[in-house]
Amino acid sequence: MARERQALARVAVVVRAGAAPLVWSGLLGAAAGALLPGVTGRRIGLLTGLLLFLVAAAVVPLVRRGRYLRLAEEAGRAARADILQDRAVTLRNWRRGRRWWLLLALPAAVVSSLAVPGAVGLLLAGLGTGLWLKALWLGRRESAAEQLLWVSVDRLTRGGAPVGPGVEEFRATGVAAGDAVPGGARRR
Repeated sequence: MARERQALARVAVVVRAGAAPLVWSGLLGAAAGALLPGVTGRRIGLLTGLLLFLVAAAVVPLVRRGRYLRLAEEAGRAARADILQDRAVTLRNWRRGRRWWLLLALPAAVVSSLAVPGAVGLLLAGLGTGLWLKALWLGRRESAAEQLLWVSVDRLTRGGAPVGPGVEEFRATGVAAGDAVPGGARRR
């Protein structure tokens, strides 16, 4: 029985989509926080932010790792009729769907610096770094298995995350498919 045609987005690209905006918003917010004395003082604020950065960068790559592994192991081959979404389209759609959160990240980091300078900015940068590290982990896994992982765009928009509650399966293609290398970076 033939499966219906569907649009597929790269899992690693979706994971990586939030990394750059979060890192840049976080670093700009932390820089603004370093200029403000705040309630706790610069030293305490920045040390707290550094601790939050390290914790976030270590924890985010581990979140839902088992679900990623299970879906990757059960991934079926993508059908010949499936449409593979470009990396730029996937990034644009993901960021558009979360534009208000991404736009509010920088002002939230700056305003919070009035209390604890740089802490929230460095936390945001840690979250972005963690997403980037998770995408690199996915890329190593894709390279080892010699297959790229894809998720249905319809399921992605409902669940929001590549392993959200609406996602039931991944699809796999060879490593030459699409315009992104394993890990979601742009193919040169």
